[in-house]
Order: sequence, then structure tokens, then C-alpha cells
Amino acid sequence: MSWMLVAAVLLVTAGLMVLGVLAIRLWLDVRALAKGVDTASRALAEAAGDLAAAVPQR
Repeated sequence: MSWMLVAAVLLVTAGLMVLGVLAIRLWLDVRALAKGVDTASRALAEAAGDLAAAVPQR
């Protein structure tokens, strides 16, 4: 009976470790995506400013 308890604890521990690794990978991917979105939004803002400067004023 005790070997079943040990097996259950090992499986739970392994499952938590897998979830932890996946959470870290997800966090890194979200950081990379956020950096890309920030870069794109800055480029769009700069392009909008350039376009506004290029339009003749009345």
C-alpha cells in the first residue's frame, strides 16, 4: 500500500514540475510577444507622426 502512496506523490511532483516548466515557457513567450507589440506600436506612432508632418496645413 505504501508504494502506491509513493507513486502518487512522485506523479504529482512530476506533474507540477511539468506545469512549472510550461508556465516559464509561456511567460517567456508572452514577454517576447509584448516586446514585439511594443516595437510595432512605436513604429506605427512614428509613421503616423511622419504622415501628419507630411500633410500640408491649411
